[in-house]
Amino acid sequence: MRRFSDRHALQTLSELNVTPLLDLAFVLLIIFMITTPLMENSTDLVLPSGEAKQPANTEDVRTVSIHANQTITLNEESVTADTLVARLAALLASQPDLGVLIRPHRDLPVQKFSEVLDAVKRAGVKKIGFVQTTKE
Repeated sequence: MRRFSDRHALQTLSELNVTPLLDLAFVLLIIFMITTPLMENSTDLVLPSGEAKQPANTEDVRTVSIHANQTITLNEESVTADTLVARLAALLASQPDLGVLIRPHRDLPVQKFSEVLDAVKRAGVKKIGFVQTTKE
C-alpha cells in the first residue's frame, strides 16, 4: 500500500505560466494609454512677474524686418544681408548692449529667416529676439 505522502511527490515545472504577466502588461498599457493624453494638456506655466515700472531701453534695440517678398529692412531702411552685417557691426561697436528684434513675415520661407539670423550672428550681436503676434 502506498502512503498518502508518497502519492504527491514534488515535481519541477518545466514551463512558466505567463498569463499573470500578460495581464499585468495589458493593464499597464491601458493605464499609459489613458494617462498620456491627459499629461500633455495638464502643464500649467506660470510666468514670472517683476516690479519694474520702466520699459526696456529702446535706444539699444534695432528691428530687422523680413517682408513677404524677402526684402530686409533695418529700422524701416531697406538693406541686403551683407549691408545688414556691416551696419549691425558698426552699431555694435558704438553700443555694446545692442539688441536686435527679428520680425519675419508669416509666409516667409525658413531658409530666408535662417540667412538673416546668420547675418545678425556674424555681426556679433548676442541679444537676439523674435517678434510674433498672439492669437486671441
